[in-house]
Amino acid sequence: MNLRFLLPTAFLLFIGSLLTAQNLVSSTFVGSRTAAQLIAEFNVPFVQFGAKYYKILYSTPDVHGVLDTASGLMAVPDDPTKIYPRLVYQHGTSGSRQDVPSVNVTQGGEGRIGLLCAGLGYVVFLPDYLGLGASRGFHPYVHAASEASAAMDMLRAGTQLLVQNQIFINDQLFITGYSQGGHAAMALHRAIEKDPSKEFTVTAAAPLSGPYSIGEAMRDLILTDKVYYYPAYIPNTALSYQTVYGNVFTKITDVFKPLYAVEIEKFYKNQISLSELNEKLITLLTVNEGSCRPFKMLQDTTVQAVITNPNHPINVALLANNTYNNWIPKAPMRLFYCMADDQVPFQNSIVARDTLTAAGAPNFQATDVNPTADHGGCVSPALFSTVLFFSGFIQIGTVGNSAPAETSRLGIAPNPVQDVLRLVDLPDAGRLEIIDFQGRVHINTNLSAGDHELDVANLPKGIYVAQFISGKRIWTARVVK
Repeated sequence: MNLRFLLPTAFLLFIGSLLTAQNLVSSTFVGSRTAAQLIAEFNVPFVQFGAKYYKILYSTPDVHGVLDTASGLMAVPDDPTKIYPRLVYQHGTSGSRQDVPSVNVTQGGEGRIGLLCAGLGYVVFLPDYLGLGASRGFHPYVHAASEASAAMDMLRAGTQLLVQNQIFINDQLFITGYSQGGHAAMALHRAIEKDPSKEFTVTAAAPLSGPYSIGEAMRDLILTDKVYYYPAYIPNTALSYQTVYGNVFTKITDVFKPLYAVEIEKFYKNQISLSELNEKLITLLTVNEGSCRPFKMLQDTTVQAVITNPNHPINVALLANNTYNNWIPKAPMRLFYCMADDQVPFQNSIVARDTLTAAGAPNFQATDVNPTADHGGCVSPALFSTVLFFSGFIQIGTVGNSAPAETSRLGIAPNPVQDVLRLVDLPDAGRLEIIDFQGRVHINTNLSAGDHELDVANLPKGIYVAQFISGKRIWTARVVK
């Protein structure tokens, strides 16, 4: 046997096995929107592009390393003459297997966020996660490692679609996501920065209202006898970690009282959706306990064991899925949350903030974007703040042209501002707009090149984007009043 031939063959087989784990299986064109349609749909006047969007199937390992076929949505700007950054958007908790971006984009669901981001100039990747959409098996809910791996493999596989359609990308990579997607976004950011291959480099990340502190803030919520109208999150997490680790319980009644375990078993067998389980548990708890207090679903012996034994498998599994441990983010990172969040307690963001700050994260902040907003009400201000944050980094080039980025940072001072906003060194004559997070234009004025002072005394207190447009160039900045 000739080793000169054996070694290259083994090497090629090894490389082939790696490629198989991230292959594009298929892509299906789903639809398109014009820039005007996106502006009308989202009431965001600084959309620059239309969007085309595709459902893709791709290979990725499941939680036990067995190759699976996962699905996701890709949305791309409609101008083939530009070079775009990539953005991964991780979605929130799905009420059913089909409540995922690759399906609900046509039903007014969370997949629409991908269309908006494409309109802003990103090539957008929205993974459906394992166990949802086309992927088999039970969804490993809030399992950090698989949330990250499914997204990374989608980035790899999606590149094949971009090549096929002659869509050009640069090296920039942005990461965001809401609710469970906030947890998944932070998990992805950490996985990329801890990957020794350095295959990807994160430009900036903004996890939004996520349960980052599974083993602390969310554990405290589970073990607190309070009214909480999302009881299905608890069995969804328990079933997920049993699927992944195999030692959380032997049977469902080890953790949940029989009255509640009946409905949880139906959900586990895919006989009812997560949304249906939540409604059934609310009804059972209200009838039997007087109010929706999920703590009452749990077996007393299990609760006592979890409280007294830090090495209990439940505690170990929960702590293993915190997304801020053993890591110092290198890329700029923002956490946006709302203190009145009724589903994901704001303490998740506070614990993550304090841990990452103490670790020495160099460019990191956590911001309460609306102290009175609940989980649903926090979506718009969190996304708007993310758009503004990312606008300070995004670069959109032109194919075959080394000209500077077409979207650049606008020089302003002071910020926060009270009565007078100074605009510094405008490069050309153009139009300045100051827009709130609902898309309303408060100031619209033409300015010449150079420095200017703008009277904003009558501008209501809030957060805005300042946008200066000259020809095909756009300069943006976040303004706080």
